[in-house]
Amino acid sequence: MTAWIAMLGTDVVQQLIANGKEQEPSKGTREERDFTPVCKVFLPWTSGTWLLTEMDYDGLAFGLADLGFGTPELGYISLDEIWEIVGPGGLRVERDIHWKATKPLSEYATESRLHGFIRA
Repeated sequence: MTAWIAMLGTDVVQQLIANGKEQEPSKGTREERDFTPVCKVFLPWTSGTWLLTEMDYDGLAFGLADLGFGTPELGYISLDEIWEIVGPGGLRVERDIHWKATKPLSEYATESRLHGFIRA
C-alpha cells in the first residue's frame, strides 16, 4: 500500500478519486465543479498546507497549496512528492483528522489570497 493512502485513509482516497472522475469530463470548461475540499494535509514543522478536492489513481491531486511564501495557489500536487519530504525526527506530511471543510475550494482560495495563507 502506498504510504500516503494509509496517511489519508481509504475513505478520503475514495472520495478524492470519485471527485476526480466526476470532474474529468468538464476540466477546463465552465462546467467544472467547485468541490468542497475533502481533506487538509500539512507539514507539522512548517507552514506547508494543502486543501485537496480531487485526485487520479496515481496520486496526482488537485487543490489549494500554501507553501508558506505568502502566495497560496490552486494547482496539482503529487502526493508521492509530498510524502517524500522528511522533517525533524522523521516527521512526514499528516492529515488534519479534525478539520472539516465549510465552503467550496474557490472561497478558501479567495480568502487565502487576501490573507497570504490558508485560513482553515
